[in-house]
Amino acid sequence: MPVLKHRKSTAVAVIACAAVMIGSTQAFAGYGHGGSANGSGSSASGDSDGKGNLSATAGAVVFDRSKNGSGDSSGPVTSSSGNWTPPACYYAPKYTPDELQKHLEPIWNAESTGPDWDRTQRDKYVNGGEAKDFNKDKTGEGYWWDSYVTEGREGDPGALKCTKDIFWVDKGEAPPADIPEAITPEMLAQLAYAEIRVPSTKVDLAPAGTTKVNLPTWAWLDTAEFKPVSVTASVPLLNVTATTTAEPLSLKIEPGTADAQTYPASGVCEITGDHIGEAYAKGKAKETPPCGVKYLRSSGDGSYKLRATITWQIHWTGTGVTQPRKLPDGTFGADQDIVVQEIQSINR
Repeated sequence: MPVLKHRKSTAVAVIACAAVMIGSTQAFAGYGHGGSANGSGSSASGDSDGKGNLSATAGAVVFDRSKNGSGDSSGPVTSSSGNWTPPACYYAPKYTPDELQKHLEPIWNAESTGPDWDRTQRDKYVNGGEAKDFNKDKTGEGYWWDSYVTEGREGDPGALKCTKDIFWVDKGEAPPADIPEAITPEMLAQLAYAEIRVPSTKVDLAPAGTTKVNLPTWAWLDTAEFKPVSVTASVPLLNVTATTTAEPLSLKIEPGTADAQTYPASGVCEITGDHIGEAYAKGKAKETPPCGVKYLRSSGDGSYKLRATITWQIHWTGTGVTQPRKLPDGTFGADQDIVVQEIQSINR
């Protein structure tokens, strides 16, 4: 749920808020014209009466997850670029003049924020400071913008970066240049990155499940099972959109023990055509697998945890950006049990 920040002197009180406005198709100058993302998985929707009055919704950003990975085994990717994460907070349109009045007046009337702060707020929004009567004379010509905290990031220190007070932006105008957290197509792409879900990675093995010491085990993946996935994020009110796409790039095999040798030595198997590695076939027993592992010691009464991790190449396009732009690669993997037995020999 979005979190709204207010000030009392230098303090910041965080108040949960669900009043948000989405649904208009006005273009945002500087971003160009972009389509909204309507489809399964959208988290919010809304309507406009054509006069700038909007229905309340669940958030400023709408996600279309209809082309995303699904299923119990799917999960989010982890950025391979250190501690990189999508933004924890951002600014976007939140109120029409009437909506802002309905939101602020009960707070002032409750007298819980102190007379000095309440008086400052009334001077700003009612008595002609920055705005008069909440800018009702501009109804339909713009919106009051405020901060949002990305869902799931409420306790993140980055969520505290958006401390600027509510501000007005006319339709077709860019937000003030001194607000780097104002929503942009690139920020939408980064938010969509966090919504990407990719399938779990279980490689085909030969021998499967149980292998022998010093016997090369072949590993491969049919990339048809790992098709590109994408999520589109948009702010329909601004007609700004971005689509983030993840495509499988390579497979890394970690045997689960130091007593093993991977093929290739790096353990990283690249995609070749429509597959990663090569399926084992009769007659290849004496060949070295292009992708696989050889265990040098028995797993005893237990098993080794072979971990197979897919690296996904991630890029985005969006409003004003037709050529793909790179985002950090992401990884997602899974473990599978491998039993390794000693080869029994009989002396005659």
